[in-house]
Amino acid sequence: MELIQIVGIVFALFALSRVILQLKRRNININEGLFWIFVWSFIILLLIYPEFFGYIAEILGVGRGVDAIIYISIVVLFYLIYRIYAKIDKLERQITYLVREIAIRDRYEPKRRD
Repeated sequence: MELIQIVGIVFALFALSRVILQLKRRNININEGLFWIFVWSFIILLLIYPEFFGYIAEILGVGRGVDAIIYISIVVLFYLIYRIYAKIDKLERQITYLVREIAIRDRYEPKRRD
C-alpha cells in the first residue's frame, strides 16, 4: 500500500467520524448524513482497491481510472453546488418574508422608548 493511500484512508476515516459525530449531535439530518457516509465509505473502498478505478473507467468508456474519478467528481460537485444554491435561495426567500412581517408589525406597533 502506497503512502498516499494510507494518508487518504486516514483522512477519509477522520471525515467519516466527523459525519457520524454530526449525526449524533443532530447537526445534520439523516439524509445528509447517509449521503456523506456513502461518499467517505466509497472513497475508502477506492483507496483500498485502486484497481477498481480501471473497471469504472471501462464502464464509463474513458481511458484511465483517474479520468473517471475526475468526471465523477465534477458531476458530484455540480450537484452539490446546485443543492447549496437551492438552500441559499430558500433562505433568501425566508429572510425576505421575515423582514416584511417585521416591517408590517413595526408599522402598526411602534417601538416604545422606555
